[in-house]
Amino acid sequence: MKKLQYSLDINAPAEKVYNTMLGLENIETYNLWTAEFNPTSTYEGSWEKGSKIYFVGTDENGKKGGMVSEIADNIPHKFISIRHYGILDGDKEITEGPDVEKWAGGLENYSFQEENGVTTITVECDMTEDYQDYFDTTWPKALKKLKELSEN
Repeated sequence: MKKLQYSLDINAPAEKVYNTMLGLENIETYNLWTAEFNPTSTYEGSWEKGSKIYFVGTDENGKKGGMVSEIADNIPHKFISIRHYGILDGDKEITEGPDVEKWAGGLENYSFQEENGVTTITVECDMTEDYQDYFDTTWPKALKKLKELSEN
């Protein structure tokens, strides 16, 4: 796996960026910025450290799918780490096999650094090389949407 990194300055306090990103006050803010990855994107579960969380969406046929993950760490308004370990296929968790093995254990880390009311969000994610072009195009769009939502 390869570690990809994306960063953006947002004119808002870290607390607001963090709450907006995670959809803590309104899950819709999470759904809106992650819609860049999948228009039906949402999550089911908790952001508490050690908690299981599903990152889900529906395909063109209305079938639910996504990632089975764990919140590896969560320091409010500073850092969050997500460890992916499975695939959700409908309501079935798949945690082993070739589709999972190539990226299982991969981390997605978010850092929030605030200075003078401006928060720099940095995203680091472990990814297989076949997804790099997709993420290099999509992550900047998603962060731009998060910026818009956080600055309003």
